[in-house]
Amino acid sequence: MMNIKNAIIVAGLILIPFRSFGQQSNVNLDYNPQKNTEGLIPFSAAVNSPEVHDDNTVTFRLRAPNAQKVVLPSGAIHTANGLGREALPFTKGEDGIWTLTIGPLKPDMYAYHFNVDGVQIADPGNTYAAFTAMPPYSELIIHGDGPAYYDARNVPHGTVTRHVYHSEVTNGERELYVYTPPAYNPKKKYPVLYLLGGSGELPSNWVFDGRVNFIMDNLLAEGKAVPMIIAIPNNQVIHRNHPKHTELTFDIFEKEMRNHVIPLVDQAYSTIRSPKGRAISGLSMGGRHSMFVGFRSLDLFANFGILSAGDTNAETSLAQFLNDPKVNEKVDYLFVGQGTEEASGSMGRRCVALHEALEKHNIEHEYYTGGHGGHDWATWRHLLYYRFLPNLWK
Repeated sequence: MMNIKNAIIVAGLILIPFRSFGQQSNVNLDYNPQKNTEGLIPFSAAVNSPEVHDDNTVTFRLRAPNAQKVVLPSGAIHTANGLGREALPFTKGEDGIWTLTIGPLKPDMYAYHFNVDGVQIADPGNTYAAFTAMPPYSELIIHGDGPAYYDARNVPHGTVTRHVYHSEVTNGERELYVYTPPAYNPKKKYPVLYLLGGSGELPSNWVFDGRVNFIMDNLLAEGKAVPMIIAIPNNQVIHRNHPKHTELTFDIFEKEMRNHVIPLVDQAYSTIRSPKGRAISGLSMGGRHSMFVGFRSLDLFANFGILSAGDTNAETSLAQFLNDPKVNEKVDYLFVGQGTEEASGSMGRRCVALHEALEKHNIEHEYYTGGHGGHDWATWRHLLYYRFLPNLWK
């Protein structure tokens, strides 16, 4: 059974019968937290930023009376909304407050930064800030007419537990997040999805940026997915800027999975302990971990989700997998997907190359391009909800 000394429950949902109190009040898990309904400034902030208006335009603000230039750099907001690749300039008011209004924007969650006189910063007025293995950034939440597929809805919720364990592979303390579905029953055996992040991501990013727990809750409430355990390990096993990262990361991560991650999950939870009961999936670098480690570990996994990843040299790098005459008997489900706005770029070409190599070798798989996002969380949430999770173990 689970050792509660090594686990902290971090994300079950308690429904509190209070009304929404407005922009960034952080009272409820609102789907429209940046719509200003009370005219109040976030606690300890100098200005209200960002403010999402009824027409889905958004105003960013920054109090910086001594700044010479403030811009919104190109990023996920630009990609999804056709705003080009140039930074968007703010206008300075006589009160020293810089403002920028853009949109209307498509409903979604967008990561962004400000750039002030050449320095990249998070929006100091925004209470929705993400933390990761990279410098912090802010979250813009553009709402639709109601909660989105990735929002907290009034449905049964699962639980996310943070495990801290010692790794002899990396010689230190590491973390692992595990989602268990609503009404988890330890007397029942569950399949396990091992879900991985990208370069610079931490396991918590799949919860706070990816909203995987809410996505799974909503899919289960809609009857569109199989109840499953989702384990989110830290696949940062060597410094991302290490000169030999590519040569070392896959072997180290496989050892971490075999020696620590899978044994911990199997011991703490009621799992199906066979390849057919395990899946591995990840975004970007995590997709490459899922591919290069997963495809050579068919004794562990029979299900794969490669999100925004691939390899233009797949014929060589994946030769053993591609030329295995029994691969279709060993693999139950293989998904390869990417965002519409990344398909024509370098990331997209790697994904297409993997798809074409699988087709050439007659390996059964699903290939999908969709959503309005690029190489960002808008894409990875979309891929999970609309394709990968509903088809996993079906």
